[in-house]
Formats: sequence, C-alpha cells, structure tokens
Amino acid sequence: MRNTAKITTAVLAAGALTLGLSACGSDKGSSSSADTSGPLVVAASPVPHAEILNYIKDHLAKKAGLDLEVKEFQDYIVPNTATEDGSVDANYFQNQPYLDDFNQKRGTHIVPVVTVHLEPLGLYSHKVKSADALKSGATVAVPNDAVNEARALKLLASKGLITLKDDAGNTATPQDISKNPKNLKFKEIEAAQTPRSLDDVDAAVINGNYAIAADLKPAKDALVLESATNNPYGNFLAVKKGNEDDPRVKKLAKLLTSPEVKKFIEDKYAGSVIPSFK
Repeated sequence: MRNTAKITTAVLAAGALTLGLSACGSDKGSSSSADTSGPLVVAASPVPHAEILNYIKDHLAKKAGLDLEVKEFQDYIVPNTATEDGSVDANYFQNQPYLDDFNQKRGTHIVPVVTVHLEPLGLYSHKVKSADALKSGATVAVPNDAVNEARALKLLASKGLITLKDDAGNTATPQDISKNPKNLKFKEIEAAQTPRSLDDVDAAVINGNYAIAADLKPAKDALVLESATNNPYGNFLAVKKGNEDDPRVKKLAKLLTSPEVKKFIEDKYAGSVIPSFK
C-alpha cells in the first residue's frame, strides 16, 4: 500500500491558514534542527509529482536506503508553508518564478534542490478546434496567481493572440496587455479550477499537472502549448534553506534524476511531461 495522504479542499483551506500563521511565527534563520532519522516526508501535487514520487517509493527507494512518505496537496500554497514550518521535509510541485514570488510575499525561506521536469502550459477549449477560431470577445480563463497568470499571458502572446507591454515581467496581468485584436476577455480563477471552467468559457490556459489530472493530454489536446526550449518553468524538489544537505534529501534528489525516472516520465506521459535532466 502506498502511504499517501489525500487532502480535501476544505481541509486545505483550513490548513493554509494554520500553516501560514505558523510560518509567519517561525524562526527566520536558515538553520534547521530537523530529525533526519525518520522517513522523508514530501508534499506534492497529485499529478505528475506524487506519481513520480510514488514510482520511486515503490521501485527505487528501498534499494537506495530511503524511507519516503508522500503527502498530496491540491493547492500551491500549503506545500511551501508546511515545508517552512517543518510539517513536511520537502516539496515537489513548483518552478523558480513561482517560488521567488512566494518567498518574497510570504517571507518564507524555501530553496530548490534539483530540477526534475517541465509541464508545458497549454490553451484548451471545448468549443473551438484552434486558437485562431476564437471569436471576438471570447472569454479565456487564466490562473489567478501572479506567476502562472503571467506565464499564461506570455503563452497567448507567443502565438499572437495578444501583445504584452515591453516591460511586462513574471507578474504580468491583463492590465499589461498593449494589443488585444480579438478583444479577449479574461476570467482569473484558481489554477486548480481551470479545467472545470472549460464548459463555462471559450478557452482556458491550464497548468500541465491539472490538465493531466483532468484527463487532458497536453501534447495532443492543447490548442497552444509552451515550448520546452529555454523554458524557465521546470519543476523541482525544494526544501527549507539549511536542509539541502539532509542525507535523505540527497538520496531523493539522486533518484529523481536517475535514468529509471527519466524513462518512467517519458513512457507514462508521452510528451505531456518532459524530463529536465539528461
């Protein structure tokens, strides 16, 4: 049996408040007194992060001498606050622009350990077969967190659907659009809810993990898909600063970038998730 804890939306809401308060009151120093003798507890998004970790748990961890416990979270907040306050030892769900923004806004001290994979962001629709077929005034759902919203707008700009201002950065919003030839309207919603919005909007920009969880195949179903070339949004294993040398973390980092995991990602996700290591 996999030792995986599934967290409901209601519990997440309460947990985010509790853990957020704990993080605010935590020691701001970079050192950690974590007990490294127990299992390594890693917070992860269900797909593909927890699936990759559970593959390691079931097939690779024992031989490597690693006791691994995976906790699944549906949101993008609690994994970091739980890592900050020590409720978990590490997390695996995010990219560098998101983490930079999170640390700055919440005063956390999370750092990356090793980059594992890229989940290309995509534009999906239940109503049109191509991005060009979007009508004037169409409504497009985008994630409402700062980094993923900017990433979504950059994706649309890369295909000429909109033009962003020259100084639009990693926190761009619809206010940073300089040209909108189709007069697209934007509905800003929680990233996890974007797949569910497809019946209510003309199109939605969806993070790769949520697309896969909703039985969408990014490599096949996306009208527009991010390029993996020079992409800064690779997902990584992360810990609280000071815990990078935890021997359990080092073991997991090595396993996450092993040939076995590379093959697992390539075979299971068929281009919808792309290994970021050679």
